[in-house]
Amino acid sequence: MKRSVYTILMLFATSLLSMSSCENNNASPKKAYTAPAAPFNPSEILRYDAKHSDKKIDEFFHWLHNKAGFNGNILVAKGGHILYENALGWANHLTRDSLKINSQFQLASVTKTMTSTAIMQLWERGKIKLDQDVRDFFPDFPYQGVTIRLLLTHRSGMMNYVYFVDDLYRANHWSEKKGITNAEAMELIAKYKPAPFSKPNKHFLYNNSNFMVLGSIIEKVTGESYAQYMKDNIFKPAGMMHTAVYSKAVYDKIPVDVIGHDRNSWRYSVVPNVLDGPVGDKGIYSTVGDLYLFDQALREGRLIKPATQDSAYTDRNPMIRGHFNYGYGWRLFDGANEKVVYHTGWWHGFRHIFVRDLKNDVTIVVLGNLCNGSLLHLDNLYKMEGVPVIRKGAYNGSGETSDD
Repeated sequence: MKRSVYTILMLFATSLLSMSSCENNNASPKKAYTAPAAPFNPSEILRYDAKHSDKKIDEFFHWLHNKAGFNGNILVAKGGHILYENALGWANHLTRDSLKINSQFQLASVTKTMTSTAIMQLWERGKIKLDQDVRDFFPDFPYQGVTIRLLLTHRSGMMNYVYFVDDLYRANHWSEKKGITNAEAMELIAKYKPAPFSKPNKHFLYNNSNFMVLGSIIEKVTGESYAQYMKDNIFKPAGMMHTAVYSKAVYDKIPVDVIGHDRNSWRYSVVPNVLDGPVGDKGIYSTVGDLYLFDQALREGRLIKPATQDSAYTDRNPMIRGHFNYGYGWRLFDGANEKVVYHTGWWHGFRHIFVRDLKNDVTIVVLGNLCNGSLLHLDNLYKMEGVPVIRKGAYNGSGETSDD
């Protein structure tokens, strides 16, 4: 009897240690996480019959398309079943090519959710520590005290490399046709040492530099390109057959048909340039269906442990308006009996939102390639599906959006 009680206590203590390990600055498990043994069936997960689509959601998105100017693809799922999916509008207005349900969109900052998942994989496998300094990987990195954890939570204080590189290229009249690699971006930062915005860990400042550096760390630690690591460790295990990393440093022409259109006008089709080279902060191209597979693979613990996900979905900054926060690569909405993790995306004519209501088991994927204010009108969809209205402006009536 004593032996049985002792065994139970030991198992309980071991479980507590495992749950808290993400918070330990130096601890990290040494073995790769073993995913559930049950088969993961993407074709079954993506099964959808348009004849049985949710009519109210269909009416809403046709209104959004016809009245608010939304142009893009949509998927809404609840309880593990797709309620609605559709493709509305043009993939490329100039050539009058229509969107298809498997059209690949530049995910912009939605990419950050996958980069953070990859980083947490490497942590689980003992390859990195969350409080490890960037200088451990890049000795010439000009900022002291910037850790992986601070990059994940946008607390590094770094300048925004997007503006820094753009200004540098313009000032020197360098050609912008070829994208730069992550390694080249890191070399420019080391050489020119642009002034940071603030000291590390002083405050939250959303910044693409953080996840470009994380993408660079993935390449340094694994000895692989970011594209290859993501393919083998995120996309394939999740059955994401229509997802890839496309960098302008590798491809002269990005091999997708969907073109971004900026400034609320079909006239401004955006041509990828030097800034479409670095990846990690952006650079993944995917479909609404593959993002749903990513959501389901996470929910089933097939990419990282549930305890690791809990840590990624934990508030890492002061609350904004009592509900909004940022974890490890995820925007957060927290409330009484409510937990939504999500991310927005905005880059070169693409505008998206990827919403995962963990409490109500609802997934909403909206990918657009015409930048306008149409995604400010999603409140009724959230209410329709019992999801908290996560637009920050909903709580003060101003309707503004945050930087992406």
